[in-house]
Amino acid sequence: MDRSFGMRNFRYIENIKEAVERECPGVVSCADILVLSGRDGVVALGGPYIPLKTGRRDGRKSRAEILEQYLPDHNDSMSVVLERFAAIGIDAPGLVALLGSHSVGRTHCVKLVHRLYPEVDPALNPDHVPHMLHKCPDAIPDPKAVQYVRNDRGTPMVLDNNYYRNILDSKGLMMVDHQLATDKRTRPYVKKMAKSQDYFFKEFSRAITILSENNPLTGTKGEIRKVCNLANKLHDKS
Repeated sequence: MDRSFGMRNFRYIENIKEAVERECPGVVSCADILVLSGRDGVVALGGPYIPLKTGRRDGRKSRAEILEQYLPDHNDSMSVVLERFAAIGIDAPGLVALLGSHSVGRTHCVKLVHRLYPEVDPALNPDHVPHMLHKCPDAIPDPKAVQYVRNDRGTPMVLDNNYYRNILDSKGLMMVDHQLATDKRTRPYVKKMAKSQDYFFKEFSRAITILSENNPLTGTKGEIRKVCNLANKLHDKS
């Protein structure tokens, strides 16, 4: 199953793009809209305001299979995850902070049933297992059904450091969450972020800034898309 499973609400990006195009046609890229939407989403969820640069341009083509090569999977080893992020300049504390975004939202059952069936992963906190089994009652979930577990039952829609306390208590839903709390390369930062939300926010802001500036198209490279889900050459044909 591809990494984009469960992503939705792209219409909001299109709504923003349409509004911007009415005021400033051909000026603001979809890449900048995505970055600034993410920035403001962090604030809306109680996280820090992160000043981010603008001036990105959009690609003339998009290939999901290429993107998949760069995104770590939730079942990858911590070595792979660290390597993928190190390749774009994000170090271990930056990675630990970025995964703190798992403080918000939900994990679809298809991503975690392997930890529940046929036997429950003994690494899971036994107090947390009944809730997970209740929310994910099928070993093979119906992909069309929206079955999920909240990442953080305490503050599910607040970006805070509760995630780190949860994973130290063996309540991480995905393998990457569990590994983050147990691997000697990342555990010290998990413990530090569990104690200090300020430290979490500082490292999160630094890592988001690096991520947002990774290999952008600028100047005359790429294009400013007219609609965000199509390159202009495809849009002009439609």
